[in-house]
Amino acid sequence: MSSPTYQNVHNQFKLNGFHLNSEDLCRVAYSFIKEGDDFEKPVGDFLLDWFDSKSYIEMETSGTTGAPKTISVSKQAMVDSALATGDFFDLQSGNKALQCLPVKYVAGKMMLVRAMILGFDLEFVAPSSNPLENTDFDFDFVAMVPLQAQNSITQLKKVKKMIVGGAAVSNRLEKQLLKLPTEVYETYGMTETITHIAARKLGEKAFTVLPNVTISYDDRNCLIIHAPRISPEVIITNDIVELVNENQFIFIGRIDNVINSGGIKLIPEQIEEKLAAKINQRFFIASKPDNELGEKVLLVIEGDKQEFDDSLYDGLDKYEKPKELLFVTKFKETASGKILRKETLE
Repeated sequence: MSSPTYQNVHNQFKLNGFHLNSEDLCRVAYSFIKEGDDFEKPVGDFLLDWFDSKSYIEMETSGTTGAPKTISVSKQAMVDSALATGDFFDLQSGNKALQCLPVKYVAGKMMLVRAMILGFDLEFVAPSSNPLENTDFDFDFVAMVPLQAQNSITQLKKVKKMIVGGAAVSNRLEKQLLKLPTEVYETYGMTETITHIAARKLGEKAFTVLPNVTISYDDRNCLIIHAPRISPEVIITNDIVELVNENQFIFIGRIDNVINSGGIKLIPEQIEEKLAAKINQRFFIASKPDNELGEKVLLVIEGDKQEFDDSLYDGLDKYEKPKELLFVTKFKETASGKILRKETLE
């Protein structure tokens, strides 16, 4: 059976309790643009773009696979991405879903597309750091960034299934989420892959790819994504991975972050994992030039200066141990909460 096209709004689709078809949504779009709140205007713009005669949507990339740029994304590819998400997470028409991500970015756009194509009963709220605090509904499916998930811990009993993306789920947050009855997945993806192409159920190590996606890796051990229904081109990432099998991979770290200290290549994400249980604030491993080692390892912690004893580095090998400890009042980050390491150091 052929996929629905982007003009087809599922007959079960609701927005804030109202059944709406494509004509209704265009009227809503105009009212959002003319009279809506700031967070509603991008929704109006997106809906008018979605139902116009063009076969594509223009989006800004996040810069995950290179310098940020504007790309054209096929609307049919967005429909196919929505269908793959529905299959992977066993989502059904009539499911109650929450839209709490800004529609300026691809994740917010795709939540709307999933709702229209799969037939969700979508509750649309202003993006905020605690999106569940002003709603009394129970939800079948929710997408959040880690900061929203962290701030919603006490209310997540309202949610059956949740995906968390845009930035990595910290060990600390993962432990908190695993105590809840909510089924939570960390997603892997980027603008070029129209949000996620893989997901990892919390508590498990490996990411599993969605339907119609295959993976391999290059001579740098960086992930290569083959997703012909979503991208006509093979996507080569800068993410170092370990392939478990043809459908699963373990994320190791970003090749851009690799530190060469004394001729030894160190992956910051692996060091961070060893330190995660010992540091309560946000932190990351970085480096700076060093005459003797080439690069020396830095531990950068967010917040006020404090003392740590030598046991902090127990479990690290000789080259992994930070040579310097820095405190930064507030990390620089993306809108989704991903720490900007270089900008923070500068």
